[in-house]
Amino acid sequence: MKPEGKDSVLGYSDQLIMSLTGRPNTVRLVFLGAARVGKSALIRRFLHDRFEHKYTRTVEELHVLEYDAAGSGKMRLEILDTSGSYSFPAMRELCIRHSDAFALVYAVDDPGSFEEVRRLRDEILELRGGKSVPITVVGSKADLTEAEGRELLAGDAMATVEGEWNANFVEASARTGENTVGVFHALLQEVNVPHRLSLTVGKRRNTDPRPAVKKRPPLKKHKSCILS
Repeated sequence: MKPEGKDSVLGYSDQLIMSLTGRPNTVRLVFLGAARVGKSALIRRFLHDRFEHKYTRTVEELHVLEYDAAGSGKMRLEILDTSGSYSFPAMRELCIRHSDAFALVYAVDDPGSFEEVRRLRDEILELRGGKSVPITVVGSKADLTEAEGRELLAGDAMATVEGEWNANFVEASARTGENTVGVFHALLQEVNVPHRLSLTVGKRRNTDPRPAVKKRPPLKKHKSCILS
């Protein structure tokens, strides 16, 4: 049973700070966005080159990938996959304050998820004191056509993200694999880290997630970019 309450969150927070400050050549990327936009699916496609059609609720998962970066030695890449429900606000705030780059993910068939990206961007800028922050906005489910439910066109989203927010914009599809590596290229470019990720393909297939917090029991469900 997962410990509840403030102490369990703060305990993990201490571990997170140690992870960020205690390891040289470490870069932490955080994926944020509403539930069901495809954050976990994009990460899974990148790390393991697979796509799962069945939706599984994410709590928090930390993926760790080590690779040799030309001219920089061995790099440790930490990818934090967050829950769209934001059950742990203190931990989310800590991640925002101490991480290196952010992927703000929305789904092209869900306009409300783009508004959530807007809110998250504002929160990040506020917590980071209005300083320039490496943000890449990711339009997930890029394979969808308007006939299949796409409501947000790439050009419109790009105009807002690049023109108004001065951030990177990428569209990608976990289902087809289109441009998922491009998402990580864009993020690593933002923090000036060598991004020859193609060299890690053989290793990343065996990368297992490390739970950031112990998972809750499964919930009972009731009826109710463009880079290449």
